[in-house]
Amino acid sequence: VQLQASGGGLVQAGGSLRLSCAASGRTVLSGVMGWFRQAPGKEREFVGLISWSGSSTYYADSVKGRFTISRDNAKNMVYLQMNSLKPEDTAVYYCATGTRLTTAASAYDYWGQGTQVTVSS
Repeated sequence: VQLQASGGGLVQAGGSLRLSCAASGRTVLSGVMGWFRQAPGKEREFVGLISWSGSSTYYADSVKGRFTISRDNAKNMVYLQMNSLKPEDTAVYYCATGTRLTTAASAYDYWGQGTQVTVSS
């Protein structure tokens, strides 16, 4: 499975961005999709996840109510809509896929290359 994250950029605080994650390969989007982020000097942290059917989502407290994950299995795409962005949201964002509904990065088998999101104050 290959994942390609895109859509990052520079945005002012309070603005919005939508990240996309395109999947390809033999097993495409058949599992849980997660989004993680890593800020400079910090460990990678969980942002949110969505089940295969899309019926279950779960978010980190820091983004709950501001970020929304959705997926289109027919297009092998997953999205992260980010609203009301804050400077502390600045990080490289990664999409990943796994088989378990978990916030643990170690449980995800395949990762995209990451896309930079920078929020200016």
